[in-house]
Amino acid sequence: MVAVNSTMLPLGTPAPDFSLSDAGGVVHSLSGTSGAPATVVAFLSNHCPYVHHVGREFGLLTQQWIGRGVAVFGVMSNDFEAYPDDAPEHMAAAARAWGWDFPYLVDPDQSVAVAYRAACTPDFYVFDAAHRLAYRGRFDASRPTSEVGVTGADLRAAVNAVLSGAQPTEDQWPSMGCNIKWRAGSEPDYFG
Repeated sequence: MVAVNSTMLPLGTPAPDFSLSDAGGVVHSLSGTSGAPATVVAFLSNHCPYVHHVGREFGLLTQQWIGRGVAVFGVMSNDFEAYPDDAPEHMAAAARAWGWDFPYLVDPDQSVAVAYRAACTPDFYVFDAAHRLAYRGRFDASRPTSEVGVTGADLRAAVNAVLSGAQPTEDQWPSMGCNIKWRAGSEPDYFG
């Protein structure tokens, strides 16, 4: 496991669109969320201990947000041939275990991760109703090896701000997690 920080895409960046399949083959697209008051895109994986650490609390929060009309997507961009625990056939079980009721999607060519400049799992992005980036960064201050409890405070505050029509604070901290497992030779320029 190599822990890295997220790249902190500039606030206001338009959400890169995507059309990706979930593990069952159903295609979901970001463009299909027009009308949602907020959209959360999270880069996740099945095996990362940082994802395991926040997985259940993220599931609980997203269930509340979905009930309020928020669009939520999980994207798995790891090279699952090299990391078979992240293979699509394991994604549905991971989602069930953590209570993820949102589409958990496969990014087979890693192009969506590159478009978002995603660097780690988990890596969180919150877009407003106009699909402009309002927040990027950490779930909260907890880490798998820390004494700090998992609360989702940072991400929760950002989503609540967007839902109330406000801008989240610009004082945003990068996410930290396992580096995205890039295919050999296809690492993006920001990796490394």
